[in-house]
Amino acid sequence: MASTPRIPEAEITGVYGALIKRFSRKMFGEVPEAVGVMWHNLPVLKDSMGLGRKAAKWKECDKNLKSYAHMAVASLIGCSFCLDLGYFQAHNEGLDESKAREVPRWRESQVFTPLERDVMEYAEAMSQTPPTVTDELAARLLEQLGAPAMVELTAFAAMANQMARTNVALGIEAQGFASSCGLPPLAQPSDVASQA
Repeated sequence: MASTPRIPEAEITGVYGALIKRFSRKMFGEVPEAVGVMWHNLPVLKDSMGLGRKAAKWKECDKNLKSYAHMAVASLIGCSFCLDLGYFQAHNEGLDESKAREVPRWRESQVFTPLERDVMEYAEAMSQTPPTVTDELAARLLEQLGAPAMVELTAFAAMANQMARTNVALGIEAQGFASSCGLPPLAQPSDVASQA
């Protein structure tokens, strides 16, 4: 990790802490620094984790599309933790990791379908301040996905924004989850794409 979080990690204690550490080690091989930082406010940590668990049960929108949307948001905002974790999760969930690897340079990459490109464009447009979603883009997605999946995709991208912005503001960065399972490094956007 290149730097340290802006809020020092708290000691994770108690029965709940032991469960969190056990679950984290089983899932990631280690306890993410983010858990130690968020441990300072257990209601926020619990609610954030609860929302993530509930969102994982949403089934109207394809998991690959949601993965690309999440990583597109993270790439735009600059959340290295979310990119690393998203790539790691794509691998662990059997998603298309070769495409997930390319999300940071999705505009130049030739691996994405028109629908996948629309999803990432939508996720990025939602992430702008103010949002720049166009009626044309929303109409294309609605026609391709249907209303239930579009609502889910929108909520998922909004949740990704919350997580990415929280991590960046707190100084939480990548911990090498993807590299720990042998994944090649994420593709890097070109200078032209990063200025778009």
